[in-house]
Amino acid sequence: MLTPPNAAVAAKAATYQGAPAPKGHYRAVYQLDSDDPKLISKTLHNMKNALEDPRLKGKLELELVVFSGGTVAFRKDQPYEADVLALQQAGVVLAQCQNSMKAYKLTKADMLPYISIVPTGNGELIIRQAEGWSLVHP
Repeated sequence: MLTPPNAAVAAKAATYQGAPAPKGHYRAVYQLDSDDPKLISKTLHNMKNALEDPRLKGKLELELVVFSGGTVAFRKDQPYEADVLALQQAGVVLAQCQNSMKAYKLTKADMLPYISIVPTGNGELIIRQAEGWSLVHP
């Protein structure tokens, strides 16, 4: 049988507004390796939400690492182009895995012109995590 919380605990839970963000700078790298349109849209939306979080305004550095099936998100003429451009304009680093481009027989000309190409998506994630970046994999 579950015990109901005491009044003090319930009051604290009811008024909780999220963890404070006392640091001057936060860094997160998002991983996108799926071609599922719902997951791609969710990832882009989650990044936009993070950028708009009032606790993190002006303190947040983001990178989106795309590889494998997620490569579709950075291809030209895809439904994600406006959202990807908005992230780029907000200062997000957009990193595309070169190995995935080779696997899909894509060239830089097939991709959005404002993305960066990294040797491997996994390598980029490993390096960023070793540098202390938080990993987000929606």
